[in-house]
Amino acid sequence: MGLGRIVLAPPERRELKRRARKRSLAVEIVKRAEVILLLASGHSYREIRERLDCSDEYIREWKKRFQEERLAGLDSRYRGSQRRTRTAEGEARILEATRQGPTDGTTHWSSYRLAKKLGISQSSVSRVWRHFGIQPHRSRGYMASDDPEFEAKAADIIGLYIEPPANAAIFCVDEKSAIQALDRLDPVLPLSPGRAERHGFEYFRHGTLSLYAALDTRTGDVIGKTTARHTSVEFVDFLGKIVASQPTGREIHIVADNLSAHKTKSVLEFLNANPAVRIHYTPTYSSWLNQVEIWFSKIQRDVIARGIFTSKTDLSRKLIRYIKQYNKTATPFRWRYKNVNHRIKPIHSTSL
Repeated sequence: MGLGRIVLAPPERRELKRRARKRSLAVEIVKRAEVILLLASGHSYREIRERLDCSDEYIREWKKRFQEERLAGLDSRYRGSQRRTRTAEGEARILEATRQGPTDGTTHWSSYRLAKKLGISQSSVSRVWRHFGIQPHRSRGYMASDDPEFEAKAADIIGLYIEPPANAAIFCVDEKSAIQALDRLDPVLPLSPGRAERHGFEYFRHGTLSLYAALDTRTGDVIGKTTARHTSVEFVDFLGKIVASQPTGREIHIVADNLSAHKTKSVLEFLNANPAVRIHYTPTYSSWLNQVEIWFSKIQRDVIARGIFTSKTDLSRKLIRYIKQYNKTATPFRWRYKNVNHRIKPIHSTSL
């Protein structure tokens, strides 16, 4: 059955010519425009078929579509699947199943396994998890302090950070124990484009050292000392080093944890002999209140984690060298407790 001759309006002709010339359009869209232009110019099916390498059925289909809907008829049409919409009931079902956890012996859901159990698509589970910020594959540890005086001790230390006593020195002190002097048995392969630095699997252990560090909260400078062990004697000796670094008579506040070596008779005797020194003990399981722990994480990343140490002496030398270089550009940590809804009111420290 003939479909009649195609007659183009001037705007239609301009648009079809634009499509036929457009290099950025899909080949199929260009081909449809050329079919209609050739039909409107009076070319036969045979001529069009040979010129565009297409069938008579192809020409008839797009001629019919154009005559029925004009330019809109040349657009592609795909039936596709019905648009899926998330419902509150569907989201609640996914969230409840996620919260309850799997019953197949695994510890947490994957989107694939949960989708299979619920009889829905994996992408549906992933979208709901992403929307509500749920990440079953991740977990975080925590430690709750059981110190009955937690708030009073925390407020005392926070007060030292926020409003330190005038003309007093504030030091955060701790020891990083059992630092291993590891030496690689195989050479390190340096990084290169597309490849990370590679370390051999085997290593030789030369022993361990402990690093005592005191962070000056005003300046960010660090006083460091390495020892073979971390005992009360070594701790008292390090306190003496801190006192020696300050002008005579200056008030010194030490923030330290509750390690037994920090509370021995030797420590009490040192404090009695140095009345300008006062130790503020953090609550139990609250090392996050001690700023030197932040600095320990830095030296762990910068030196220890990927370091190669041929002996304990080499380890000690590299740790002290790092501290000296760090102090050249040291700045204080801008320590703050971000959760304003649970903020602990600081206690204003007073002179001894």
